[in-house]
Amino acid sequence: MVMIRVSIIGVTSYTGLELLRMLALHPEFVVTSVTARSAVGKRLDEVFPQLAAVGYPGRQDRPAVDPALIVTEEPEQSDLAFVCLPHAAAAESVLKLLERGVKVVDLSADFRLRDVHVYEEWYKHTHPAPALLETAVYGLCERYRERLHDTSLVANPGCHVTAAVLGLIPAFANNLIEPDVIVDSKTGISGAGRSLALQNHFAEANEGADAYGLSGHRHMPEIKQELEAAASDAGYPIPNGLRITFVPHRIPMTRGILSTSYTNLRINADGRAPTTDEVRAIYKQYYAGEPFVHVANQPPQTKWTYASNHCFVYPIVDTRTNRLIVVSCLDNLVKGAAGQAIQCANLVYGFPETMGIAGVGVNP
Repeated sequence: MVMIRVSIIGVTSYTGLELLRMLALHPEFVVTSVTARSAVGKRLDEVFPQLAAVGYPGRQDRPAVDPALIVTEEPEQSDLAFVCLPHAAAAESVLKLLERGVKVVDLSADFRLRDVHVYEEWYKHTHPAPALLETAVYGLCERYRERLHDTSLVANPGCHVTAAVLGLIPAFANNLIEPDVIVDSKTGISGAGRSLALQNHFAEANEGADAYGLSGHRHMPEIKQELEAAASDAGYPIPNGLRITFVPHRIPMTRGILSTSYTNLRINADGRAPTTDEVRAIYKQYYAGEPFVHVANQPPQTKWTYASNHCFVYPIVDTRTNRLIVVSCLDNLVKGAAGQAIQCANLVYGFPETMGIAGVGVNP
């Protein structure tokens, strides 16, 4: 059996560890190279002792993730690389990998935004490869599934973005709402990564909650880009662009995102707004057959998605205000990062989309 050789660049991140956990169960990918400057020369199970429990799922030659694999500073040659580096550093790594003929799933923000001027405005960094913004495929499988086949560069979406966009795309694609949206999004502490910051200390985060990015969060232009594209592709372009307010909040849980979006409904030709039942029918039709997006019958909870690649969406109409409220939730480290990255990689190589990532959430 020919296995796809995989590198993980930046393996000591939470996302890198989540990739290891999930790839250990993948029947077609085998991790052959891992990098991290902070752990060069160490075995994987020295960095993450829990990997000593990794078995040999379905094969006799070697495990999908070898606990004895040595962390290096530079990646060895592989077929596919998952890049788990901060923006700017990620782009430099991606360029080198592409030059070596490696397919890349980039989990940073470096290739998500199609307009280089928008990227440089929000990330305060001159992009080293602006031409690649036009060819990179945005890794939201529910929108760009066909484009992901055989691409060389996937831009994995942001975690807040995935929750908000999956919650709102059916409404924009069916011209149900006005182009003015408020997105209120809560995230677990792991969304900030493993680097220590004051607000992530236990004593600071426990039993507290705070809003951040109030002057403008970097995920906002990404949400705007994808919702405007969905509306336009469906035949309902937004002439003056989407007006959006996006406010993320930190809450004291390890992982998870709960995104609540508010927007005004359009009035139908018969002079009324759609009902909750009508909106839900549209959402169910839009997501029919999707393996990882589910229209819930009750407001979803982050525990439903813990450690899984699933996203739950719950639309409801507030008849008093004529507003559509959409609640969506997912695991920020899985559907918001590593799981979605593997979902994309499956499509790149023509494997079943759910391969290795079909498990349900852990609860409690």
